[in-house]
Amino acid sequence: MRAVRKIMKALQARYGALHNVSMAVVAIVMVGAAVVHFATTSANAPTLSLNDPRSVLFGVLAIAMIFYAWLGITRFINREPQVVIDRDGIVLGFGRNRRFAWDEVQWVRLRRLALRPQLQVGLAPEAFVAADLRLSMWNLDDGLRPIRGVPAAVAVRDNGLDTSAATMLDAVRAFRPNLVKA
Repeated sequence: MRAVRKIMKALQARYGALHNVSMAVVAIVMVGAAVVHFATTSANAPTLSLNDPRSVLFGVLAIAMIFYAWLGITRFINREPQVVIDRDGIVLGFGRNRRFAWDEVQWVRLRRLALRPQLQVGLAPEAFVAADLRLSMWNLDDGLRPIRGVPAAVAVRDNGLDTSAATMLDAVRAFRPNLVKA
């Protein structure tokens, strides 16, 4: 009987073009609609003063929408892989570009945050500390998040990526099935 060797292909997850360009367009349209609304109905427009709370609120919201437009455009332009799963391990991008060899990965699983599944990766504590991933619970747009109660682990959010967390888990299962945790 002839042994057939399965060739495993590396998975690369990039920022999804449609998601990110849509985010930019919606943010720009929202700022434009507010400007047009206040320009045409000046009776409802807030006065340009820090004493008018509406002016401060709309100013902060405009800055937030401009930030999301910038974020969507920069992610649309960025075609670098953000997650790579291959025979050598897992690469986590999102501005960090750190590779974790398979012997540094202790487990991988899927967990839901609200409705969206996230890929959770448990790392050896030494590898986690050495990687200096600069994780924060307060960074709302980061693809990597800490996992509450699990000190040496990271959650990979698939929001805005062209590959789902379940597909990433399947890639891990193809290379290292012993690391997949239920």
